[in-house]
Amino acid sequence: METIAPSVLSHWESFYVIVGSSAGALTGLMFVVITLAADSRIQRTPLTINAFGTPNVIHFLAALLLSAILSAPWPNLKDPAHLVGLSAVSGVGYVLVVVRRMRRQTGYKMVLEDWVWHFTLPMVAYVIMFVCAAGLSHDQSWALFGLGGISLLLLFVGIHNAWDTVTYMVAVSREEKGS
Repeated sequence: METIAPSVLSHWESFYVIVGSSAGALTGLMFVVITLAADSRIQRTPLTINAFGTPNVIHFLAALLLSAILSAPWPNLKDPAHLVGLSAVSGVGYVLVVVRRMRRQTGYKMVLEDWVWHFTLPMVAYVIMFVCAAGLSHDQSWALFGLGGISLLLLFVGIHNAWDTVTYMVAVSREEKGS
């Protein structure tokens, strides 16, 4: 089983090059979003930024890390599975921290969509990532498809949340100008 990893993971190389590149570019784009937020008159606090801005960067970086882990030339699948599992557990812990920050912040009133995109989908992603890591450690090919889906889900969550932040800033800015 020592030679299975290079042959199995090589089939995913292009996928993770695309996902990893996208995650890296979107992480950089979040710096632009935060810069735009700094120039707006919208009330913001470190707690609000940590609840709604920073998690997007973390999800992009998780997709980038997953891409890097699964693109490395591993001799077996157990080693990357352990790193993916550790990343998943860290992700679950981070989502719990984000929930605490979301509940503590007072600059924005949460709606159902926010709970789905900022808590539920990231939590599901990191839990499934852990399950896929367990499957990967037992040479299960379905785990690679699951991890591919999770990397895309993390990108989609980050994109949605960044877009939501920008559109919120534009809407509030327009309301202030109209008042």
